[in-house]
Amino acid sequence: MSATDRAIDGGLSSQRGLLIAFEGLDQSGKQTQAERLRDALVAASRLVRLLSFPAYETAIGAEISRALRGVHDYSSEVMQLLYVANRYEHKELIEREKARGTVLVCDRYLASSVAYGEAQGLDPQWLTDIQVHLPQPDLTILLDIAPDVSAARKTQDRDRYERDLALLGRVRQSYLRQAAEGESWLVLDASRGRDEVAADVAAAVGRLAFT
Repeated sequence: MSATDRAIDGGLSSQRGLLIAFEGLDQSGKQTQAERLRDALVAASRLVRLLSFPAYETAIGAEISRALRGVHDYSSEVMQLLYVANRYEHKELIEREKARGTVLVCDRYLASSVAYGEAQGLDPQWLTDIQVHLPQPDLTILLDIAPDVSAARKTQDRDRYERDLALLGRVRQSYLRQAAEGESWLVLDASRGRDEVAADVAAAVGRLAFT
C-alpha cells in the first residue's frame, strides 16, 4: 500500500478538504515538492491524494502524450482543450475526496493552461472561463525559476515545450501575472535548495490544513 493509500484509508476525515496546486516551469521542482508535502501531511495524519496533470493514464491523457511526442500535431487551441478535458475527467474524484476531508495535492492544475495557452497567443480569459466549473484551488504555489535554469536542470529528452526557451519565458510571465492578479497564490523562488522551498510550502499549507 502506498503512502497516498495509507493516508486515504487511515487519516482524520473530520478535517476539511483542500486543493493545493503546484505550478511552474518544467524542472521547477513541482513533483518533488508535491511528494514532500504529501509525505508531511501523511505524517500529520491528514487524508492526502496526489494528482499529476496531464494524467496520462486516461484516454485523453494518452492522446496528450502522443501529441507531446510529435505523433500528432494539434493547434494550440486543441492542445489546451485536451488539457482542460483531462482535468474534467477528474472533477468528480476531486469533489468527492474534498468532501471527505482529503488534501488533494496537484502537480499542475488550472493555471498551467492559462500560462501555456497565453504564451502561445490564446485568450487568457477564455482559458479561465472554460475551467470555471472545475474545483478551484484553495492555494496555488508557483515555484518560480527562469527558463535557463529549467534548461540546465534537464538537458535531454525535452518535449516540444521544454525546448522552446522563448515560449517558457512567456509562460513564466503569465504565471507571475496570474499570481499578482489572483487570490490565494504563493510565489516561491524555486532556484533555492529543496529543503528551503519545502519549509516555505509546509508553513503555508500548515496554516490551511490545521486551522
